[in-house]
Amino acid sequence: MACPKTEQLDPDRIKAGLKTKRIGSKILVYNRTSSTNDIAAEYAKNKKNDGLVVFAEEQTAGRGRTGTKWHSEPADSILCSIVLTDCTLNPELLPLTCAVAVADGLGKIGGTEAKIKWPNDIILNGKKVAGILLESKLNNPGGTYILGIGINCHQKRDSFPEELQPVATSIDFESHSTVDRISLAKRVLTSIDHWLEVAEKNRKKVTDQWRKLSIQLGHRVTLLFNARKFTGNCIGIDPEKGLILQLDTGGVRMFDAAHTAIVK
Repeated sequence: MACPKTEQLDPDRIKAGLKTKRIGSKILVYNRTSSTNDIAAEYAKNKKNDGLVVFAEEQTAGRGRTGTKWHSEPADSILCSIVLTDCTLNPELLPLTCAVAVADGLGKIGGTEAKIKWPNDIILNGKKVAGILLESKLNNPGGTYILGIGINCHQKRDSFPEELQPVATSIDFESHSTVDRISLAKRVLTSIDHWLEVAEKNRKKVTDQWRKLSIQLGHRVTLLFNARKFTGNCIGIDPEKGLILQLDTGGVRMFDAAHTAIVK
């Protein structure tokens, strides 16, 4: 599928008027690549590339948080990865911050506010519209991370594999219009830049916003943690230890994102 020239992801057009301090210091756009996270990981070896963003119109080996494949036809999505070097945020607060930033960047679409499904899904009308993949890289002292983001933009309902059609959606489908991916990319990058700065100064603002946007807070959740299932009522989030459940079996337990998955 050809990408309309007016909306082709172009580094100069994304950069134009982008008022960020950190994110988008450099912007690269690939027409086709295996994975933007893999390209960003190479750039992350140089700490001077902090804030660099890699976009792709098509990924041949895009992946989700648990190794699942990210489905997207050429030019249907925003697929990008952001290099964060020397990151001072702890490994639990960083994914919360990224989720808040992406949801906040999407804002209201078709009258519905984007919400967060812990730990890495962005939800519209009860269906997944975006996902986040945060990968840590070991190189120089200080935290180095690759923040991968996939946002469904132009997909129709039958664009998704049959098994995903009941649980996936797109910006166009929910808004009943055609989103300008360049404008949306700018909004999301600006929001990430803002929330990373907020998190470094006041993590409570991040967790407060997460609570506001969470679809799970106050609801029953079943988790898979180290191959064991746990069910209970979600009563909160700890910026260092993860999701907090009041377990059906009694007691309160925290579950970190790195070792936990939501059971559907």
